[in-house]
Amino acid sequence: MSIIEKAAAKLEKEAEPNVQHTPSAASINPVKEHLIENDVPKNDASREEPSQNRLPNPGSASKRITLNLAKMRQHGIVTPDEGRTQIAEQFRVIKRPLLTNAFGKGPTRVKNGNLIMVTSALAGEGKSFCTVNLAMSIAMEMDRTVLLVDADVARPTVPRILGVGKERGLLDILLDEKLDLADVLIKTNVEKLTLLTAGTRHSHSTELLASQSMGELLKELAERYADRVVIFDSPPLLLTSEARVLASQMGQIVLVVEAETTSQQAVKETLRQIESCDVVNLIYNKARSFSGGEYYGYYYHESA
Repeated sequence: MSIIEKAAAKLEKEAEPNVQHTPSAASINPVKEHLIENDVPKNDASREEPSQNRLPNPGSASKRITLNLAKMRQHGIVTPDEGRTQIAEQFRVIKRPLLTNAFGKGPTRVKNGNLIMVTSALAGEGKSFCTVNLAMSIAMEMDRTVLLVDADVARPTVPRILGVGKERGLLDILLDEKLDLADVLIKTNVEKLTLLTAGTRHSHSTELLASQSMGELLKELAERYADRVVIFDSPPLLLTSEARVLASQMGQIVLVVEAETTSQQAVKETLRQIESCDVVNLIYNKARSFSGGEYYGYYYHESA
């Protein structure tokens, strides 16, 4: 019986859980053949929702939290209840090519295209901010749901931004065969967004992410829910081995590059390490306007 099938059985028995509150906190997108330049402030937040009558419907997650949407907006996070803001428009542009690849609308089919990893070369470039905003933006789609996975197992950021405590999560599922996916999924007040935290720290996290159990979990997540996008907030690629292991199993990768900070050499080395992935999306993050104060969005495409 697969992880997701076990979860489904468990869900039928589960009642509704608790509710909590939280705050949060940047930018992205094209294909390995494209570069998108975009500005965004720095910060983070996120989560995901369920599907309709299918197995571990994130909607039937055993826990719930209430995200503080007002506070998230103050930190530059896109929320469903705000109007056509600049940052919301930026992420609308950013998500479109990703969704095209995720659901076979492009010229070629991308294997596991709905598994998207967001990473950076180094720490502090705004990857978690971008991850959360991307997840929130996709959650606003009429016919898509999002599962946001905090895979930064060494330094989890997304749950802290969203106000989630030290919950069991990804690593716990991989370690405990008796643990159901439904036991660790967290539903939020954003209808189509569900969260899976990194879980309990483990000294062999790299090996766990490279394990057969992880491969089976990713296969289930990629294939069982045709309408779902699974977004992973990954550790920085040049600082950890976990990110490289995770990258090898993704359909698409989003690489966040900090404007005027990340060196060309760091970007080239990072791209070299993920060249096995056919679709790589680059985000030029934290670019500022000439006036020096505001973030702005400027997009262009060019052959890589």
